[in-house]
Amino acid sequence: MPEHGIHTIDTGYVRPRFDAAYLVVEQGRGAFVDCGTNHSVPVLLAALEQAGLAPADVDWLVLTHVHLDHAGGAGVLMRHLPNARLVAHPRAAPHMVDPARLVAGATAVYGEAEFARHYGELVPVPAERVVVAEDGHVVDLAGRPLRCIDTPGHARHHQCVWDARSRSWFTGDTFGLSYRELDSERGAFILPTSSPVQFEPEAMQASIARMMGASPQAMYLTHFGRVGDVARLAADLHEQIDAMVSLAQACDGGPDRHRALVAALSEYYLERAQAHGCPLDAAAVLGVLEMDIELNAQGLEVWLDRARRV
Repeated sequence: MPEHGIHTIDTGYVRPRFDAAYLVVEQGRGAFVDCGTNHSVPVLLAALEQAGLAPADVDWLVLTHVHLDHAGGAGVLMRHLPNARLVAHPRAAPHMVDPARLVAGATAVYGEAEFARHYGELVPVPAERVVVAEDGHVVDLAGRPLRCIDTPGHARHHQCVWDARSRSWFTGDTFGLSYRELDSERGAFILPTSSPVQFEPEAMQASIARMMGASPQAMYLTHFGRVGDVARLAADLHEQIDAMVSLAQACDGGPDRHRALVAALSEYYLERAQAHGCPLDAAAVLGVLEMDIELNAQGLEVWLDRARRV
């Protein structure tokens, strides 16, 4: 049986052990936290069956934020869950009712063909099934409280979910990325994740500090899975956020800023991975982190340019 009734589900997005959703089971009732893409829905329904629950037993789909690797399948999944309501941050909820802006933004990045291949058609969620979670909102799962708090930094519409039963947070992307391939004898290796649009380093630092104020025993990351030793990981994240900002500022104004920043981040993360004792060689480490390095560089550049306009 999963510890505290928390089931980790590999959504199958991009590669194995890259993107997780969670199923929390309490007294025969269920809540999903995040859901992956449309292509993930059969996997989530299979996990529900394996946990001994029917779709009608699910009361909640709680979204940490509406980036499509976390929420792209929400509309399709909700069609299978007749009694569930969707819980989202105030800035996120409107995009679940009308996903047109999500589609437009992602199509601009990926192109129509790639968007369709990765995500399919985004299905709206009826407004009457959407619950807007203000900071501190409590979701009641058969008497088990799941508390949502506002955690900007990765995105302004991000929330994390506190489960007092397990003394754990479902962190979405606020508490970084930790891939199991990079684990060593020291435990998990972690790095922050910025987003290309709304990365705010000071807000991310504050959100991490706020979560640590609850003295958590574990974090459930979307990318990927449960991690313990959270005090060490939080210190690592704080240090790296500062370092990423310094690297971005050093590359700003130079020729081909993006390429220089990708190179600087690659060198920095590789040095940290090697010091951590990650079992992969340098090329394999960079292969695992390639997509995230690119996105972090983009996020830092957007942050630099936004600060310049203020």
